[in-house]
Amino acid sequence: MSRCHIVGGMFLAAPGLAFRKRLIFLLSVFIITVAVLIGRLAYIQFVQGNELQKKAFEQQNRGRTISSIRGTIYDRNGKKLAISVQVATIGCNPSDVKTNKKISVDKIADDLAAILEMDRDNLVKLITKNTSYVTVKRKVDKDTEMNVRKWISENNVKGITIAEDSKRYYPNGNLMSHILGFTGDDNQGLMGGIEETMEKYLKGTPGKILSEVDARNNAIPSDTEKRIDAEDGLNVVLTIDETIQYLASKSLDKAIDDYNLKQGAVAIVLDPDNGDILGLVSKPDYDLNSPFAYPENIEEMVLKGVDKPERESWVERSEVSVNVLSKTVWRNKAISDTYEPGSTFKSITTSAGIEEGVVTPDTITDDHAIKVQGWPKPIQCWRYYRPHGTETFREAVYNSCNPAFVKVAQGLGINRFYSYVKAFGFRERTGIELKGESNSLFQEKPKEIDMAVASFGQRFTITPLQLATSYTAIVNGGKLMKPRLIKELTDSDGNVVKTFEPEVIRTVISEKTSKTVRDILEGVVSTPNGTGNNAYVKGYSIGGKTGTSQTTQQDVHIASFCGFAPADDPAVIVLVVLFDPKGDSYMGGVIAAPLAGKIIEDVLNYMQVERKYTEEDLRLMAQEVYVPEVRGKSVEEATKDLKRAGLSYRIEGNGNNESSVVEQTPKPDALVPEKSVVILYTHKPEQPPTVKMPDLSKKTMSEAINAMNRVGLNIKVNGTGVVFKQQYEAGTDVEIGQVVAVDFRNMDNIE
Repeated sequence: MSRCHIVGGMFLAAPGLAFRKRLIFLLSVFIITVAVLIGRLAYIQFVQGNELQKKAFEQQNRGRTISSIRGTIYDRNGKKLAISVQVATIGCNPSDVKTNKKISVDKIADDLAAILEMDRDNLVKLITKNTSYVTVKRKVDKDTEMNVRKWISENNVKGITIAEDSKRYYPNGNLMSHILGFTGDDNQGLMGGIEETMEKYLKGTPGKILSEVDARNNAIPSDTEKRIDAEDGLNVVLTIDETIQYLASKSLDKAIDDYNLKQGAVAIVLDPDNGDILGLVSKPDYDLNSPFAYPENIEEMVLKGVDKPERESWVERSEVSVNVLSKTVWRNKAISDTYEPGSTFKSITTSAGIEEGVVTPDTITDDHAIKVQGWPKPIQCWRYYRPHGTETFREAVYNSCNPAFVKVAQGLGINRFYSYVKAFGFRERTGIELKGESNSLFQEKPKEIDMAVASFGQRFTITPLQLATSYTAIVNGGKLMKPRLIKELTDSDGNVVKTFEPEVIRTVISEKTSKTVRDILEGVVSTPNGTGNNAYVKGYSIGGKTGTSQTTQQDVHIASFCGFAPADDPAVIVLVVLFDPKGDSYMGGVIAAPLAGKIIEDVLNYMQVERKYTEEDLRLMAQEVYVPEVRGKSVEEATKDLKRAGLSYRIEGNGNNESSVVEQTPKPDALVPEKSVVILYTHKPEQPPTVKMPDLSKKTMSEAINAMNRVGLNIKVNGTGVVFKQQYEAGTDVEIGQVVAVDFRNMDNIE
């Protein structure tokens, strides 16, 4: 029986089941919809809230980036090597530019192009671009920035912005180009140097200047802008010593001129106790402040795989120019180029042989040719035409006799020999904090012949840094050190944030073996007939080994010398590698040894290492005298002073003993050999008299001094032996009395 209700005299049926179902359905849909909306609102509020708030802020505000100040790079003594200088970035908001009423877009383009020295048509395209912001010009100097600010103020210009920026500057130009690298337009480190490898520490965090904008991206007038300050980068302190780097670089520059080094040169200076790199020079180099410029002296370089460009056709940053730069001046030969080390590797064989008891310094050996399977002819000593004969192993090292080292390697055997090759670090990269480091190349499965020739440094290639690093274990008591280029990181207040400690890779030989090998290698230099004698420096005991290696190219050689000093307690290791020398000699003992000796002398002088003279040093030094000051004295007084000093004299001009000396040559305090001639002038001539420079080729020291004194010239003696090079060519007019530099070389037993 159905139910009904009387409403206002009318009968109405009660809601049926279908109606109630529809009502429940609608209510359910409503509840679900509300729940979804509440969930979505909660998701937006609590999950996406921060991100949407950030987007809303960015939409309502227009930001200009404030570049962070890149950290400074220092040498070990606090000298600035790379600094950031304040510059500006000129920007533009094209929509704001259009709102200017007192100055037209064309006038803005005219004025700004003149101030910024830009092409006017290109500038018009920039400031009318359909975008919210465009960069007009970067790295604008302070004077230009002030001119732009003044112009904006005077003309009430809208839409042109000025943002703070920084530009990298390198005070020393070329000096450390391969160590530092350089930065790009966005201040990012490039070219594998410290600027790139330490990018995350140096770069800092950029800041922003924010201004409110409307829906059309036009600036809303406001008295204040929101500023989020940049966080500056950390400073990097290197192990490099700027002065040592300069001394090594200056010496290589002279060698490049003297020996016509068309393929460049390398010099590395290491502290053997902690692996600190004190200097690392690779030539050719480039100016860090103009890294894309046409390379100087490229006409003289030997280029591999690229055509030699003309200066007139050089386009900076083009694909062609970057390719040329990458293969020449940007290339760090100290870590990227590999070469056969030649006899400098004999120090490794010597160390292994003594450590394993295969040989002692007094072991009797000889330089007789030795037959090894796999080699077409017997291996003989480099001085096969005048053999050294029977000798102790110590003497074999002095003489650099190849057969003696082959015998040591055979005594070790292939497994033990190559285990030392690995232990000295030649089968792995050094891990220096620079990019682009190459690895060595050895035979995968070496045979006896491979070992035999490897014992004297042939048929494998290594990098210069690998060789220099291996010598740390030879001379510091046996510990192979990882080369360290970065000392520490500091903040803007100078507080040390992070320290990079020295790292011992492994112990390779015992302290006893290290001491023995140091003593042997010292004899290579100090013994008059040692192959490294041309590295000798009075007062400093130097040990080391020369090297001369061939390349796969005909008539292309590599001359090298790796040395250390003082020999009894080494403070430095110095490696010099000269690629493709041309001239009177390409032998390492003739050209690389004296160059390394000069660098060692300069560095130890700078480090204030006390000289310890031998009796022979003192005897030779006694034969040199300083020229006294005699200007202003009478001729009689002057000649007496010169005689007391052991010098002779010649008088130029009319006068008697009472006449006054108005000028002298050489000048006071010049160091010259005894009996040198001092020219005394009793009047000042308009043009000093000259004499012809004699030919001193291959003369002994006494013969050269006598020849110079006969014509009234003086000599500055460099080295020992016979004349190798003279400052002026024979026949050149030289002022009488002048001191002329003459280089002597021991040429008798030089590899």
